[in-house]
This record gives sequence, structure tokens and C-alpha cells, in this order.
Amino acid sequence: MNRLLIIPLLFFILFQTTYSQDKEQVSPKDTTAITLSTDVVILQDTLKRKKKEINPLAPSKAAFYSAIMPGLGQIYNKRYWKVPIVYGVIGGSIYAYTWNNDNYKRFRTAFKRRQAGFTDDEFYDINGDNVPGQEPDLDADDLENQQERFQEDRDLWLVISIAMYALNIVDANVDAHLKQFNIDDNLAIDFEPYLDLNPITNDPNYGMALTIKF
Repeated sequence: MNRLLIIPLLFFILFQTTYSQDKEQVSPKDTTAITLSTDVVILQDTLKRKKKEINPLAPSKAAFYSAIMPGLGQIYNKRYWKVPIVYGVIGGSIYAYTWNNDNYKRFRTAFKRRQAGFTDDEFYDINGDNVPGQEPDLDADDLENQQERFQEDRDLWLVISIAMYALNIVDANVDAHLKQFNIDDNLAIDFEPYLDLNPITNDPNYGMALTIKF
């Protein structure tokens, strides 16, 4: 009876040992498969993170912001160093326009009063040392010439101010486009010299190779 029990017991022990060995052999494979799958997922996630998202509305927003307030589009693009340049250029143009416009009004007012027969304008006796009956420091022709000169300069600076304002909008729009221009690190173009041997004549062949990597 005991001998009959020993045989099934040995068989059971042998079966358990074989099963444990098979399990140990399968587990590494399963673990490896899981590890590889995890690596693939991590690699895909990394590629997704590296791929830069493109916002097609960003250039329009940047242009709109710069149209509302010069320099705001550059702030939206995070080009903060451009803001002082924008305000300097546009502000300087507006200042030059205002200065020429004020002088134009001064000479125009003096010219109109001189034509009306008045002699109390600021250009009749600039230093206040003219004796009665002396010719004015600037006569009517001088006033008319100065008026026309400042008018031309005023109109010129008006055009420049408008152009600088428009350039501010264009710069914000183009800069937003360029920021979304995706340049992959794997992209490369290279020129390399190469040396190849002719398999038949064994003569060397020299040349330049254009290498393009995608």
C-alpha cells in the first residue's frame, strides 16, 4: 500500500518541478515582451512630445494684437526684445510728424496774418530789437516757403508712421509663422568627399557626396 502511494507522490513532485521550470522559462519571455511593449509606448510618447503642435490661428492672433496695440503681437510671440524697437520706431515717427505739423501751423498762421496786414506775428520781429519801420525778419515769401517745407515734411512723416505701424503688424504675423516652422533634429544636408574603388579596374574614384537625412 505504501509503495502504491509513493509512485503517485513522486509523479506529483515531478510534475510540480516541471511546471515550475516551465513557468520560470515563460516568465522572462513574458516579462521581456511587457518590457518591450512598455519601451514602445514610452518611445511613442516621446515622439509625440517632441512633435510640435501647430496653431493655424496664431499668426492671425499676433497680427490682430499688433493692430490693436503696437508691440502686443510681439509680446504674444514672446519676442519681448522687439517691443522697445517697435515703440521707438513708431514713437519717433509720430514725434517727427507732430513736430513738423506744429511748425507748419505756426508759419501758416503767421503767413495768413501777414497777408491780412498784421505785423504782430512771432516772425516779424524774432529778437524784439527791430526799430519802427524796419523790414521784418521773415517776410511773406519766407513764411510761405517755411510753411510749404514743414507741410511736406509732415506729410512724409505721416506716411512713415503708417508704414511703421503696418510693418509692426506684418512682423508679428511673419514671426508667428516662423515660430511654427518645424525643423526636426534628424533633418540634415551635408556635402562629403568620398573615395570609391572600381571593382573591375581597382582604380580610385573621387567625388563629392550629397547626404540628405530625414
